[in-house]
Amino acid sequence: MGLQEESSKDLNIILATDCGSTTSKARFFKKINGEYRYVTSGEAPTTVEAPFEDVTYGITNAIKEVEELTGHRIMGAKGIITPSNGSNIGVDLYITTSSAGGGLQMMCSGVIRSMTAESAERASLGAGAIVMDVLAIDDGRPIHEKIRRVRMLRPDIILVAGGTDGGTIDLVTSMAEIVASADPKARFGAEYSLPVIYAGNKDAVASIKDILEKKYALVVVPNVRPTMDMENPEPTRDAIHECFMEHVMSHAPGYDKLMKWTPIPILPTPAGEGRMFQTIAKMYNANVIGVGLGGATTNIYSIFDGRFVRTVSANLGMSYSVGNVLKQTGVENIIRWLPFEIDEIALRHKLYNKMFRPTTIPSTLENLLVEHAIAREALRMGFIHHRFLARPLQGMQRDQKKMEANILAQQEIQDTFIDMKRLQWLGGTGGLLSHAPRRIQSALVLIDGFQPEGVTKLAQDSVFMMPHLGVLSTVSPKAAMDIFEKDCLVRLGTCITPLGQPKDLTGAEEVASFTFEMPDGSKVEKHSTYGTIEVIPLPEGANAKVEIRPTSRFDFGQGSGKTLDLTVEGGVAGIIIDARGRPIHFPEDDQKRIKQINEWFNALNAYPPLEK
Repeated sequence: MGLQEESSKDLNIILATDCGSTTSKARFFKKINGEYRYVTSGEAPTTVEAPFEDVTYGITNAIKEVEELTGHRIMGAKGIITPSNGSNIGVDLYITTSSAGGGLQMMCSGVIRSMTAESAERASLGAGAIVMDVLAIDDGRPIHEKIRRVRMLRPDIILVAGGTDGGTIDLVTSMAEIVASADPKARFGAEYSLPVIYAGNKDAVASIKDILEKKYALVVVPNVRPTMDMENPEPTRDAIHECFMEHVMSHAPGYDKLMKWTPIPILPTPAGEGRMFQTIAKMYNANVIGVGLGGATTNIYSIFDGRFVRTVSANLGMSYSVGNVLKQTGVENIIRWLPFEIDEIALRHKLYNKMFRPTTIPSTLENLLVEHAIAREALRMGFIHHRFLARPLQGMQRDQKKMEANILAQQEIQDTFIDMKRLQWLGGTGGLLSHAPRRIQSALVLIDGFQPEGVTKLAQDSVFMMPHLGVLSTVSPKAAMDIFEKDCLVRLGTCITPLGQPKDLTGAEEVASFTFEMPDGSKVEKHSTYGTIEVIPLPEGANAKVEIRPTSRFDFGQGSGKTLDLTVEGGVAGIIIDARGRPIHFPEDDQKRIKQINEWFNALNAYPPLEK
């Protein structure tokens, strides 16, 4: 991939950029006393669209901000100056990621929607793509509607899968004929051939070539679903990345210049994020859920027992897609998070203003609270989608003995790999989380959006650099890990949440009592009642021992009413005891709901008081 790890000893100055859908970011790193450290950042509006239609303008503006802050000259007449001269000119490595212009957009097809088509979708999502639509024989649409859909959407890449090896050929070729009949055009560049990747039944390769090879840039890879009980996504993901670089990026506005500036392949932003969440899981041998909350999309990543799943909610974002969040969740679900009265028209106006001016930031506390309410709903709905796709392969033969053992043990056979009681880390990246005025706000957005159960560590990206570090890790793992641990990963603290329901949702039933043994030897006693949330200050890097004594109706992981002893990690937000129930319960009366939310926010000192 260009530079190799053995040459990383010569990397003293590194520049990384990300072309986001809304903002282009530049991050400046240096080797200081043998360690790689983050120095400063620059940001500017992305310029992939009219009137500029050249992504390098936004990147250059972000880099100029870094130059002004550091006095270090980076840009020359022909782009990035490299290598550095050992003083204040040039960089030793320039890398970049991109989700500008909507990121990598794909369509997938398979034979059965819940089997081969779903495998194709998972492979595309894992490669960092936005899946615009998934076609299948059994998706309920007539052929003419499928043809119209393919022609209308104009994807960057089409992935054709279907049939296990040795299985159906006719149905696979019928889906390929739909693609050929639609004659889709690429989103960027009218003159180049649209890439089509075939990852289906190997026996159908000759027929697929006859149908697609003359009109498209056809790439054939091993079957993404060779048998009913096995997926093989890696060859497909590799092919997607190669097509993204060779066919898509080279025709996007300004990317031909950007590609000449860097020796390292440009990764889709979600692919960089996913690498770093996988790094967290590997570093701490933990089950992890992470989110990249962007302007156009919400990307969710999970690693449970080493199994990595990534999903993207293409219409859930915080700027360009904020109207879609409103449409999908409804006004009531956004308003329920707000600690003040607001009518539907006023809320819609705030959201439409954000859509029209996506680079603006909240100028008032009220606008900030609205934006954070939308973020909670984007996370909640994105997580529903993620849990659906993070599930066992459909159609495979289950282990009969294991199923019988589960039945005998009266255990529910799970339809998803996600088990919130076994979640150990919950983390987030993206502008809204990284730039929250108070860290406790991003902690609360994560808690409210995902509603973790039991004991969960919370973390976030300090200034949105996880995608940069993901691509840096392909060149110098040491540099990526130095920066990640010392400058990127912010430990927010630990969330402790009981499972269970009180006799009366409107009452104040005790959930548990706690005894915290703090690092200085002092003890803190707490009694939590249902419907409350509170924080115990414990700084980042400090640990406390805690004895949890739940009442008979509540469970912290050992069973209802059973005492639990453990050590919890502190963080900038502290230890958060969330006894609001799962799902979080809201009073039906508006005034009571507003009073309740204000009590939650005040208990955590999450937001300043609203001016009356």
